[in-house]
Amino acid sequence: MATAKTGSFYLTETIALPAGTASGTRVQGSIDLGAYVNVATGQAIAIDQVDFIYQVSSDYGSDPASMLQGNGSIGAQLSDLNPGTAFLRGDDQSLIASGSLSIDQANNIASHVSDLYPDNFGPSSLSEAYMVVNDTMYLNAGVDASTSNATTVVYVTARIRCRVVKLSSKDWMAIAIQSTASDN
Repeated sequence: MATAKTGSFYLTETIALPAGTASGTRVQGSIDLGAYVNVATGQAIAIDQVDFIYQVSSDYGSDPASMLQGNGSIGAQLSDLNPGTAFLRGDDQSLIASGSLSIDQANNIASHVSDLYPDNFGPSSLSEAYMVVNDTMYLNAGVDASTSNATTVVYVTARIRCRVVKLSSKDWMAIAIQSTASDN
């Protein structure tokens, strides 16, 4: 299906959830893939793995007690179509990876969950990679069931291991049609 043109490299994007972000609020960031995706040559991005990192305050620590004001969660999603400032349902074809950090304030416990388990699409086999033919990826993050801490900013980072690949014309069209159909 695809042949690798590069070795693996990382792309990252960080979103800042402002202090006092209300439950249900989503913030979006984008990753420009214009330098990697090329329709004329059939060039695309193959995503091997996505990790989500949750940090708080200007020291970028990971103390869950200072992230939310009560019990709740911080969710993140990476997609290749623009969902605006909303989360996608799990069966959406444009959803590349998702995860959340559940916080139990009373017991000072944080649990990290990767919904697309384990957000690892295959380190060696391109047939297991998620192929992106769009020129932008979108990272959305937000809080649920609680408000973020009133005095600190929460940072959500997506760390994406990927490589540039060359697709055949048929494969490129199939992925482009699937991606477009997902938008309807």
